[in-house]
Amino acid sequence: MLNSALQRFRTAAFIEGLSYLVLLFVAMPLKYFADMPMAVTIVGGAHGALFVAYMLTLAHVYSKDKWTFAQGLFAFIVSLIPFATFYMETQLRKYKKPIFGNKY
Repeated sequence: MLNSALQRFRTAAFIEGLSYLVLLFVAMPLKYFADMPMAVTIVGGAHGALFVAYMLTLAHVYSKDKWTFAQGLFAFIVSLIPFATFYMETQLRKYKKPIFGNKY
């Protein structure tokens, strides 16, 4: 399943997006409403490691598949917006590259 750089990047994007949502919608409310700051410590650390993995797989797919600078920048910006990595992952499944700056 993870034979290509693009497939590894899509997987990393999905998992990183999921960890971001868990951090925002589970761990942060637990910290502020249930007085459980350890939730953010644990989930935040895991999310940080997954973000690094996302960036490494982005760098790999950027160089191996010869993405444009705009495509790489788009993939980076998408990682900062909740739910956006899921949208990008579906676009990658369809078109094999991010839609922004893609030459069909």
